Amino acid sequence: MTIQEHKYTVDDFDDFVLLPENVDRLFEYIGGEIFEVPSNPFISKIGQRIAGEIYIYLKQHDIGHLTGEAGGYIVSGERYAPDVAFISYEKQADLAKSGYNPNPPDLAVEVVSSDSVAENKKLTIKLSNYLAAGTVVWIVRPEDKYIEIHRPTKPVRTVHENDTLNGGDVLPNLSIKLSDIFK
Repeated sequence: MTIQEHKYTVDDFDDFVLLPENVDRLFEYIGGEIFEVPSNPFISKIGQRIAGEIYIYLKQHDIGHLTGEAGGYIVSGERYAPDVAFISYEKQADLAKSGYNPNPPDLAVEVVSSDSVAENKKLTIKLSNYLAAGTVVWIVRPEDKYIEIHRPTKPVRTVHENDTLNGGDVLPNLSIKLSDIFK
């Protein structure tokens, strides 16, 4: 949901999210516009299944931080709240305790809630900025039961429901059966 149809500065956004009426709400700053991040139990469930698999991996390989849909990041000057994200200790030892994390994640997972023109426009902008910042992005399409893997300077790879997703260079040896995510 767009808050208002006009362009904002980053400072406008930072002031807006600190207003008392917005303290318990989640927003993204994409392409100069402010969007409230909608709540959707189905999308949250899919995101948490992926987060659960990454959490189990991180218990055995303590290499970084895992955040959920309430964890925001500054990415190419914008403010994003990926459904799931990972940032290595090497990149950032401690996470920000308020506001949006100053460094982009190493991995961002965006679970697509609709195939609307507006959603695809936001996703295209976010994807471009994530990749420019060096972030690997998994775009999860639960209705179609596949995940697109976007890596900087590499071709897009698609993993389908009966395939296994691996963590690549970001999460070495991570293996997720997509049938467990989309069941």
